[in-house]
Amino acid sequence: MASYLLAIDQGTTSSRAILFDRDANVVGVAQQEFPQYFPQDGWVEHDGEQIWDSVISTCRQVMADQGVDARDVAGIGITNQRETTLLWDRKTGEVLHPAIVWQDRRTAETCQSLRGDGHTEWVQSRTGLLIDPYFSATKLAWMLDNVEGARQRAERGELAFGTVDTFLMWRLTGGRVHATDATNASRTAMFNIHAQQWDDELLALFGIPAALLPEVKDCSDDFGRVEAQWLGDEIPIAGVAGDQQAALIGQACFEPGMGKSTYGTGCFMILNTGERAELSRNRLLTTVGYRLDGKTTYAMEGSIFVAGATVQWMRDGLKLFADAADTETLAEQTRSGHSVYLVPAFTGLGAPHWDPQARGAIFGLTRDTGIAEIVAAGLQAVCYQTRDLQACMNDDISASTGTLRVDGGMVRNNWVMQFLADMLGVPVDRPTVLETTALGAAYLAGLQVGWYQNLGEVASLWQCERTFIPQMSDTERDKLYRGWLDAVERVKC
Repeated sequence: MASYLLAIDQGTTSSRAILFDRDANVVGVAQQEFPQYFPQDGWVEHDGEQIWDSVISTCRQVMADQGVDARDVAGIGITNQRETTLLWDRKTGEVLHPAIVWQDRRTAETCQSLRGDGHTEWVQSRTGLLIDPYFSATKLAWMLDNVEGARQRAERGELAFGTVDTFLMWRLTGGRVHATDATNASRTAMFNIHAQQWDDELLALFGIPAALLPEVKDCSDDFGRVEAQWLGDEIPIAGVAGDQQAALIGQACFEPGMGKSTYGTGCFMILNTGERAELSRNRLLTTVGYRLDGKTTYAMEGSIFVAGATVQWMRDGLKLFADAADTETLAEQTRSGHSVYLVPAFTGLGAPHWDPQARGAIFGLTRDTGIAEIVAAGLQAVCYQTRDLQACMNDDISASTGTLRVDGGMVRNNWVMQFLADMLGVPVDRPTVLETTALGAAYLAGLQVGWYQNLGEVASLWQCERTFIPQMSDTERDKLYRGWLDAVERVKC
């Protein structure tokens, strides 16, 4: 009998393959970084072949490291960086252009024109999204208009579009499966989240031929089988979800009002809103939380473009420290209430500001400012931005968000988590298993292959490792946050 589930976690800066046992324990992890490319200001690209190679390499590595054969794997779950857009030839599988990453802002003028033409409310009413370069539709339209012959070939049905999950499934199944799940589809700005189908009028607005689009399935579903040449034998692909929705599932946020925040390259806070697709008054996003057995659960989401990427920039760009783990010690050296604010608007501002032209800045420098203060300001920026999202969500749902469940690489930093709890004024729960994005994908696969019978069984596996309790006074919290809001206003265009 198969003993493991294999989760493919394809992220913005690396790909990981993680083996889980039936009790949701991590058995083995393999990770491989790959480069990002920045050909112009605000442009961010990946090489599709490097993504593919990193996924296959990590899957093979984790199985070899643990002595696991393909027959030991009951199913595969895939979770992925969302909105990142690929276009390829249906016959050869050749990628026609570098993947345009979710952070990319090249279509800012196109989006501004669409907003100027009055399409904002109409698009939001169908997709739950704002008109922004973040989402896949304008990225795909740009490819069709800028890759020679692409539009004509797309209209003839010769090309295929996909987010990263779709591209991986296409490759893994030898081109037999061209599919995505409802969560990834809901991030393209081409999918009607109420009707749960591609929307012809949205396709017409963005100029996208329907022949390009994948089939949309439930998050737990039959997504075909991996060809034996890749991992030694056929393995069913049984679960798919975009990374933030997968983390929502991995954190067992299955009841309306439960929320999680993931701190990876970006930061993404999602609140389960149940069967209702609540439209935000504060420029947050309405999205599909998950779809199981044909039933859609919706969520409200706030997206911060730069979180862990700030730490990476301070390490690799400014050379302020050698290892991300050093940031906790450096931050502990700073006095509370220092005056430095770092606004990491490297590729614009996400929710609730949605300013693609904003750029990063550091404010409040004094003669005694040192490395520790700048590092602390970079870490605090993530918490301030989460406070931005919390305030908007509280207003949208006319209630106070409760305990927040957190995950992602940054949550290992105790200093950051304590400051987060202080800034939000609510307890912050850090789970025992931090690989919640991959775990969510594994849970979805487990539901499909019969390892788990229902979400209640999945929820029973969630465990809390530590709860961070707010310790800061309201006066100090509000003073620090006002300083942040002032800094943000200064970088807006």
